[in-house]
Amino acid sequence: MISKFIDRQTEMSLLEEEWNKPGGRLIILYGRRRIGKTRLLAEFISGKKGIFYIAEDTSPHIQINGLKEKIAEFTGDSLLRNLEIKDWDQLFGYLAKNSPQERFYLLIDEFSYLVKSDKRILSVLQKYWDTSFATSNVCLLLSGSMLGLMSEMVLSYVSPLYGRRSRDMLLEGLFFKNAREFLNMPSQEALELYMSIGGVPEYLNKASEYKNFKDFIEKEFFSKYGYFYREPYFIISQEFKELKTYFSILNSIAYGNTRPTEIANFTGIGAREIYPYLENLLRLGFIERQVSVIGNPKKGLYLIKDHVFDFWFNFVFKYREEIERGIFSPENESLASFFGKKFEAFVLKEFIFGLLPSYQKIGKWWHKEEEIDIVALNEESKEIAFFECKWSTLRRKETEKILSELKRKAALVKWQDPERKERYGIIARTIEGKEAFREKGYLAFDLEDLLSGL
Repeated sequence: MISKFIDRQTEMSLLEEEWNKPGGRLIILYGRRRIGKTRLLAEFISGKKGIFYIAEDTSPHIQINGLKEKIAEFTGDSLLRNLEIKDWDQLFGYLAKNSPQERFYLLIDEFSYLVKSDKRILSVLQKYWDTSFATSNVCLLLSGSMLGLMSEMVLSYVSPLYGRRSRDMLLEGLFFKNAREFLNMPSQEALELYMSIGGVPEYLNKASEYKNFKDFIEKEFFSKYGYFYREPYFIISQEFKELKTYFSILNSIAYGNTRPTEIANFTGIGAREIYPYLENLLRLGFIERQVSVIGNPKKGLYLIKDHVFDFWFNFVFKYREEIERGIFSPENESLASFFGKKFEAFVLKEFIFGLLPSYQKIGKWWHKEEEIDIVALNEESKEIAFFECKWSTLRRKETEKILSELKRKAALVKWQDPERKERYGIIARTIEGKEAFREKGYLAFDLEDLLSGL
């Protein structure tokens, strides 16, 4: 299992920048479970002096005593250990009076647990930030995994801490170029695995135990004892009380219902009532709203954004009875269809912008029943590029047919007619005669090109 610290240079640089600024600094770091917040902060505080407290989901009394022990250990105050501290005000009041004259950190990991058990901690921190900490040498780092709670109670304008933070950072998954450093399997399988679990470091750590993708999904997804078999239950239940409702919505999207009315009909939720649920899932990054690169921005489609959720609702939630009985094996066609959609998203998010840096707007296009995987627009030069993405091995004739169909659909795209300059491309796992297509002026890229260009 990999143990080295991978990527996060941008986040580390921002943290160091805050550390080196004068006065008190208040940094809020948040992100989904297992995304690597604790590891990032542990790397950041390495070699620095301060207090590191990992909160637990327990009573305020236990939490206060836990942090008191860490403060006493840092200050060397044996009297504090024996002192009865009854509330957060008393504890932070002590720290305000006994802060060191040199820069130090106060890192509270899983801060959301403290807020969950006693919301008054936010007002207490506001009080001591305004009266003491803001002009002290403390670098206060608050980290949390409960995204809804962190957004609503710590970051929003109604929070007592609003306007006081020096920086807030949403920690997201690694891109494939860094994620593949965890994996010990061939490139194609590594990408399939990445498209299934994303760039969550702890998930990648688990995947690093395997040498092929098939064994990984069979043992960790398609087994009732697998690491991922109940993972979405844990994550959703941490954020929402209406577990069944949110599961129904995500399941609906996995079945191909991407418009609000379709989701409402599938779940039995009212057409108007569905929107708050969708907004909550959007806000926490579980789903995303996609709009056509050219078209009405009000007509968006909802897709599952979280990689594990997407794979899980497509293959685990649908077939959990078979999995419980130990008889489930996914059809190759189903996997191919799933990876076809994920490959398109991967190319759009992690490759195409590097390929076409001068194009200002890139995305999927659709109109009525027609769609094109990727359309790129350059407003200045009036250039438009059209791409199809295929997670398959294409023979020469198949590629010719796809490009011919692409040209037909491109004629339906209304943009800068008739002055525009058109380019056509195809991106696939492998393309027979790739160089010959390039000589004809097509943009042709296969998996080898993608991996070398990341």
